[in-house]
Amino acid sequence: MSIIRASQTEAENLSRSTLYRRYHGGDLERVGRGLYISADARVADWDQAEAALLRPESTISLISALNHFGLTDQIPDALDVAIPRGTRSPVTSGAIRWRQFDRETFFLERSEITIAGTGESIGMYSAARTIADCFRMRASIGYEVPRDALKEWLRRGGKPADLMRIASMLPRSKAPVLQALDILS
Repeated sequence: MSIIRASQTEAENLSRSTLYRRYHGGDLERVGRGLYISADARVADWDQAEAALLRPESTISLISALNHFGLTDQIPDALDVAIPRGTRSPVTSGAIRWRQFDRETFFLERSEITIAGTGESIGMYSAARTIADCFRMRASIGYEVPRDALKEWLRRGGKPADLMRIASMLPRSKAPVLQALDILS
């Protein structure tokens, strides 16, 4: 079963009062603000589902993306989600950290992945784009995180030329990526 939005109950042939009755009766669980799913649904990452439903352009980024690719040992305390700069960050019930990225480079190296346990999808930046973003935002996430991710990415066969191509397209990332590659080689 997919996620039911309270705002779209008529499209599901379900009145709002029936939706709330099913919720209070235990047939549905609230997984986010205005988002419900069957109580016997498979386990899923509800933070990802909530982000994808509230902002269709949501893209997993920074430490959350590094964690997805297995490039960091850090466990993020919140899901890092990028949205285009100038869009409103929605209020959520989940642990989501909204980041605003430049509109011109927002879709660079972005692909869609399916959220396990749901029929929904969410954006995900490539490993190389994520490393470049982490270097760009090193003041807020720390320098060690992108450096260690870069080491692991290179060990797995990542190509420095690919990383530099992406870093040169992003503001404030080319110099720190180049410096890190120079130190590591």
